[in-house]
Amino acid sequence: MWVVPSIGGTRLLGVLFFGSCMVLAPALTAHGADQESGGWSLPGAILIPLDLAVLLYAAGMARLWRQAGVGRGVALWQPGSFAAGWALLVAALLSPLHELGDRLFTAHMIEHEVLMIAAAPALVLSRPLGAMLWSFPRAIRRHIAGTVRWPIVRVTWRGLTEPASATVLHGFAIWSWHMPVLFRAALAREPVHWLQHVSFLASALLFWWALLSSRTRRKSYGASVFYLFFTSMHCGLLGAILALSKNEIFVTRNSAAAQWGLSALEDQQLGGLIMWVGASAFYLAAALILAAFWIGSGSSAVKKIGSGAVPREINAVPIYGMQERRRNHSALVSSEVTRPGMRDQK
Repeated sequence: MWVVPSIGGTRLLGVLFFGSCMVLAPALTAHGADQESGGWSLPGAILIPLDLAVLLYAAGMARLWRQAGVGRGVALWQPGSFAAGWALLVAALLSPLHELGDRLFTAHMIEHEVLMIAAAPALVLSRPLGAMLWSFPRAIRRHIAGTVRWPIVRVTWRGLTEPASATVLHGFAIWSWHMPVLFRAALAREPVHWLQHVSFLASALLFWWALLSSRTRRKSYGASVFYLFFTSMHCGLLGAILALSKNEIFVTRNSAAAQWGLSALEDQQLGGLIMWVGASAFYLAAALILAAFWIGSGSSAVKKIGSGAVPREINAVPIYGMQERRRNHSALVSSEVTRPGMRDQK
């Protein structure tokens, strides 16, 4: 049984309270609301994973901080990053924005940009997998460690999180779902619509993980800067095509454009402008920030994001490469960031 660490208890309880409020708020708002009028949507397939993620993160962080010390393994700022990413997911997938996105292309575009350029990087920066793994008993962590050490799992993960492949996958998801036939299918069939959301979010998580992971930074910031710049350019191109088109490429069912004082074409052009200017500028800004870090890092070793001042020899290992702690306490179960010699508790 885990115990909330005394020093970090207030912060942890704050995160838990924040998460609970964010889950309850949609339910309270949606009570008696008409879904067609743009109320909160509460599908169990979305609520359950979101609630489970908060529970696992909070439980794992509490256990980790209790054993390793507050701020070790999970830096003090990372729960805030996780909470922000989680709240953005709620806003994109459960709020009235989601319902409006079925009838207004501009809202549809905003929803997807929130998933890809706001929620995804916030979640990646929080490095939640290590904390979540700590929520499980030691036996289960060992089992997970054995599974992710399988060669096929390691090779597959390494391939997916190479910056080049992650950038291609992310770009493919963006462009393919903006093909008219797939866009119409997503609006006409709810399972296809959720597949669209999952592919956008999953490809964005892989993309940001690949560019912000310690493995990439050890190689070069330059590659990350290039791929961010490339993504900014192709998103800008797609947005420009939509914004400058004189024809309706996307026809939204039961369009609400007129209610917002827009024609269907103007709705499409405004959505394209959001991608052209907003999304493209965000990727470009991220590239400039990494370029600044690249210039400032020089030839010195790059400090890991979220290392939480943990000694180098016990840094967390991203997702795979897990090591079980031996008698000499020199290795850890994947992402079990602790002090050497510390006793693990179930």
